[in-house]
Amino acid sequence: MDHQRVIRDVTVRLPMASSAPEACRWTVTALSRHTSATISVLLGVHDRLRCVAATGAWQVFATVPARTGIVGRVYAAGTAAAVPDVSADPDYLPVRPDVTAELCVPVLDPAGRAIGVLDLQWNEPVDLEPWRETAERLAARLGARIVALGGTPPESRSEKLLRHAAALSSAPTETDVLGAAACAAREVSALSAAILLIAGPEGAELGPFPPGTAELETRIRAELTEAGPAALGRMADRAHRYGAGYTLGEAEHPPTEDYRPLTRAGVRTLIAVPVGPSDVGGVLLVADERLLRPDPTTVSLMELLAGQAWTSLDRLRTLARLREQASSDPLTGLRHTGSFGRRIAAATPGRTALLAIDVDDFKVINDTYGHQAGDQVLVGLARALEGALRQGDELYRIGGDEFVAVIEVSRPEEAVRIAERLTEAARNTGRTISVGVALPRPGEAPDRTLRRADQALYAVKRQGRDGVHLAAA
Repeated sequence: MDHQRVIRDVTVRLPMASSAPEACRWTVTALSRHTSATISVLLGVHDRLRCVAATGAWQVFATVPARTGIVGRVYAAGTAAAVPDVSADPDYLPVRPDVTAELCVPVLDPAGRAIGVLDLQWNEPVDLEPWRETAERLAARLGARIVALGGTPPESRSEKLLRHAAALSSAPTETDVLGAAACAAREVSALSAAILLIAGPEGAELGPFPPGTAELETRIRAELTEAGPAALGRMADRAHRYGAGYTLGEAEHPPTEDYRPLTRAGVRTLIAVPVGPSDVGGVLLVADERLLRPDPTTVSLMELLAGQAWTSLDRLRTLARLREQASSDPLTGLRHTGSFGRRIAAATPGRTALLAIDVDDFKVINDTYGHQAGDQVLVGLARALEGALRQGDELYRIGGDEFVAVIEVSRPEEAVRIAERLTEAARNTGRTISVGVALPRPGEAPDRTLRRADQALYAVKRQGRDGVHLAAA
């Protein structure tokens, strides 16, 4: 292999590249003419590595957490890794089933800082040392060209929304959800202020007042507080009645009366998006004191964000209601040794398992045969599940056709076996159940453990019901 020719062929077109992604694509395409390796270039964007260019493979990871895999290790350390046997490296991320060797080098800027990685994977014998020198030289030239073109591509708005959606789904409290949603709205829309109005006992109420709030948002909050819950309710009702709305940035057109408090605060640009159902939801207001023209795509992204925020809020509220209902169950007569909330609060990390249980197709029973028949099914299942548990295990009915078992185990596999025993007991009654299993992590709030068990349960539902799924540790 003439490595000087490889370097010459790969770099000859780099000066003509007009963007960082184009420079990465040319590098990968030209390099692929000299080797059968699977090649990819990943650049650091926010807290992840994003694949910008790659040759064909069964699996290409679009994004990778910044410290995950061999690529993440190289990016974090800023030094190359030559791995002659990927099966011996615990950090290897499987891309092809036949890969034997991997070479990963950092893409460095002229100051020597890693801005990405160039990765090559072979499925045949290869001398990695000459390829290492070649790859490092190519990566250095690619890094210089990327910097000359303005640096790594910025995070797109849709990528920002995905990142914030993950933060919303893991927010532990309503306050955290509302704060995360406002932060996401500001960043994705590029407007300076975002406030959620959520239905309360006396009308719409302002969401939490986050630290570091912009001056405009402070003024908006003051005006909305003075306007009172009824005025806030009218804003929310308007959004739910007519849908999302936005300004066109034309100063000569006065706002409707509902929005007068906002204009008094200095708002000149506004996006208003309904959040949740009209009777219990609210409205997301995203604003700026500059005269701008939001586009329909921005409004659509705000609608997606509002939907995710409501899903997270509704989830937390549902969990709160289930905890309240878990102290007693007159229908099934399930025996309790204390409130469900206290019991899971005392869970031992690594040893206490939560089994979220849902009766499959229970709505069909109620709709077809009536609620009395549904109640009989629940009572029969409760007896069967209790009989399948061990002495000391506890079973709770936390609402509708949902149950939770709290069990003590020595390892996750034991919890899965008990869950499978429950599914077999249910089958013996002529019904099936889906079970999600989660073990508390050190320092994890009990409701978050239950949420992970619920997520594992819904994974079973998506796979066809009547089964068990263990949440990631």
